[in-house]
Amino acid sequence: MKKKIDLRVPALIRFASAITVLNIFGHLYLGFEQSYAHVFIALGTAYILDLIFEYISAKLEGKVPAFYGGMKNFIIFLLPAHITAMAVSMLTFTNANFGFLIFGVCVGILSKYLFRVNINGKNKHFLNPSNTGIAILFLVFPQVGPAPPYQFTEITSGYGDWIVVAIILCLGSFLNYKFTKKLPLILAWLGTFALQAVVRTYIFNTSTLAALGVMSGVAFLLFTFYMISDPGTTPFKVKNQIIFGMAVAILYGITVELHIVYNLFFSLFAVCICRGIYFWMIDLKKKSYQKGQITELPKEISNEANVA
Repeated sequence: MKKKIDLRVPALIRFASAITVLNIFGHLYLGFEQSYAHVFIALGTAYILDLIFEYISAKLEGKVPAFYGGMKNFIIFLLPAHITAMAVSMLTFTNANFGFLIFGVCVGILSKYLFRVNINGKNKHFLNPSNTGIAILFLVFPQVGPAPPYQFTEITSGYGDWIVVAIILCLGSFLNYKFTKKLPLILAWLGTFALQAVVRTYIFNTSTLAALGVMSGVAFLLFTFYMISDPGTTPFKVKNQIIFGMAVAILYGITVELHIVYNLFFSLFAVCICRGIYFWMIDLKKKSYQKGQITELPKEISNEANVA
């Protein structure tokens, strides 16, 4: 029998490396508007909180903290927190108020420990930490907004603009094809996003080109290849990936017409919540079956691989 290869750690290493290089390049060359301090404060907050919460969580469950076992385990454990910190500091603009930045990072890290559900026998978080931190930050503090889209290509021009886009596109496609296996989700998201632009034109007389223009931005590419495809909080099966990607795009189209801003983040946040509620209901159903309160489980629930 062919041994199943765990690609989680290789994917984490490459995602963490990619977002680190982008932050360094962005601050030194591209023209990121945030200060260097934003990066270091976000990283320090994320590292400390993740270590504290993991230690407390492990003690409560009688387990050994995941970061024990040497420097390699320690570094691998901190990679998700590293990605969350880099994403929140890069994609939000809090001006000189570091308190807002710390709040967003705290929410992202805390969501991993507070909002968990049984998925195929494993207690897993279901909210995308980076996206959750950003979405809640925007909800609670409306004076905070996303990073200005121009910062990703502020210094470049001509072929330089295309080179930045090509690097993000090629690297993101490779990572998601080779390691996360989320290309079906990404293709469903992109296809449905284009479709909702056409539907909005038909129903609300929206300019199709203007609606599609969102897809031409670097921020949209980063969201597509490095946010929505988070391997820890998205489905594994191809059919479920497609449903997930389509749901985010459809919700985006609806919220745009409701004049809700920052809805890329809010749409993904809402779909992650719905997925968590779905697994919570499945878990309740299974517990009812085990207690004899119901005599039969639906076929799609009894086959756990179908709902992952």
